[in-house]
Amino acid sequence: MGFLYAALVFSFIILLLVNIVWSAYNLYLFAITGIQNLLKGTTFVENVYLSTYLKWILLADGIWWLSFFIFLIQRHKQTKSYINYLQYEPIIDPKICVVIHVYNEEQVIEKVITDFKSQKNVEYIVVIDNHSTDATVEIAKRCGVIVISKDENKGYAHSWVMGQRESLKTDANVIVITDADGTFSAYDIEKMIQYLNNSDMVVGSRMIQVLCEKDNQNNMFLVWGNNFIGRLLQIKFFTFGYISLIPLTDVGCSYRCFRRETLEKIIEKYTYKDGDKPVFGVNDTTIGLFTTTKVLENRLRVVEIPITFKRRIGHSKMRADKKRRAIKFGLQMIWYVIRS
Repeated sequence: MGFLYAALVFSFIILLLVNIVWSAYNLYLFAITGIQNLLKGTTFVENVYLSTYLKWILLADGIWWLSFFIFLIQRHKQTKSYINYLQYEPIIDPKICVVIHVYNEEQVIEKVITDFKSQKNVEYIVVIDNHSTDATVEIAKRCGVIVISKDENKGYAHSWVMGQRESLKTDANVIVITDADGTFSAYDIEKMIQYLNNSDMVVGSRMIQVLCEKDNQNNMFLVWGNNFIGRLLQIKFFTFGYISLIPLTDVGCSYRCFRRETLEKIIEKYTYKDGDKPVFGVNDTTIGLFTTTKVLENRLRVVEIPITFKRRIGHSKMRADKKRRAIKFGLQMIWYVIRS
């Protein structure tokens, strides 16, 4: 099914370009010679039949739409399952482990840790330090949390996987993943847990303007790009009745929470079985999207909910707020959705 999806995407791009070129060429002829040179027959059917290229373009378009419809039917059959409908499985006596990924966040790390420690049912906080060169580690240790410091900078995705594995060493039944840049609000955990009673993973969305602090990292490319990639993912998990298993608007959001058993089902998916080598999609750009995809592929339930999003404190390490970088990250995410 992945091959068919990739073929549909690439053939769509080719057909789109062909249709645009053909339309532009005929508009040019119309502007130069008038409509008579475009008409070869007396009816529309005759004009199509007698045309040199139009009949083949329309045939190719028709074949593409038929293939697309067949693809949607197959996806609908795969995603139409009882598990994808309402279930209520409340988490009794929640014990929350918060995993915070850090790299040179001495300006804000203490505030972030303090905010999350103050939340109800937070039993553990695990800080994964990606070899910071400032006082981040020292400050985090003073806050009395578990700190795992790496000997070298192995990237954000490596910290993501390491943090999840460390969280499973605790007896927590809810795992929360977040960043240490001050953009996410600790109090959003409470509403995320409520939705976790009906699902296996809850993902945050930073795309609601009234919940975003002015001058945050979002820009036009991030907002529109996240929505577009979310639509591509919707098609991969399509259902006729509800369009998709998950109507994502923010595929790049890292703030999310899991049931413990959900994380246990996907934790080995990040690397190949014969070692620690990451599989395709486990990189700094697509790690969140990869996680969402693996949860859905394991027939688990995902809900996206609005969260608050604040201005970043300090400098962005990935510089996703820069247009050129945002476009690059967007293309990498599109490639992952198409190829996976």
